Amino acid sequence: SVEGINQVFEFGHINRATECTHLNEHSFRSHALLMITVRGTDCSTGIKTTGKLNLVDLAGSERVGRSGAEGSRLREAQYINKSLSALGDVIYALRSRQSHVPFRNSKLTYLLQDSLSGESKTLMMVQVSPVEKNTSETLCSLKFAERVRSVELGPGSRRAEMGSWTSQEHLEPQLCFPVAACLQVEPSAALQPCIRTQPSPRTGRSSSLRAKPQSTGKPRPLPV
Repeated sequence: SVEGINQVFEFGHINRATECTHLNEHSFRSHALLMITVRGTDCSTGIKTTGKLNLVDLAGSERVGRSGAEGSRLREAQYINKSLSALGDVIYALRSRQSHVPFRNSKLTYLLQDSLSGESKTLMMVQVSPVEKNTSETLCSLKFAERVRSVELGPGSRRAEMGSWTSQEHLEPQLCFPVAACLQVEPSAALQPCIRTQPSPRTGRSSSLRAKPQSTGKPRPLPV
């Protein structure tokens, strides 16, 4: 339900670490992922489809020399930069159509594999700063967005399962239920902790990835 998703989101948001740095009064020290699985059944045919929606808020990369991060904040910044570097490697591999895409190089890219595969549709929003002193970080973020824009994942596909109804008598009672009864939304994961992989040259990036629910098989939509 919507209430259940909101509860999961609020729980993760409250537990998401924030710290004050020289550059940001409230700096997120981790990435945030909300992963929702949606299952639907066509009540007239019994065909079941499954989709997945990933809502991702990436922590911004930072130059530790400018941010003044020390101790635990320095380690968090290094983990964030490493995971963003791993994401950049995945984008490069997808853009150049390499046979191997290094999704397993970090927890972040492993979790985003469904959002960056050929069966998904992905939208990325990149936040940049208009302040002159952040020009270098802004240019890095825009160049990264340009590389992401050039990636082609291919057409989305659908995944469906045939129902097991064996008779018209069994089917008819099912038709009396409204369409809403055929849908089930499951918040499958809250916000994930800091991700760790290789170092990143990029800075000042705060982005969002979203993959629309997809499924494969017979293209039969839910009744309306």
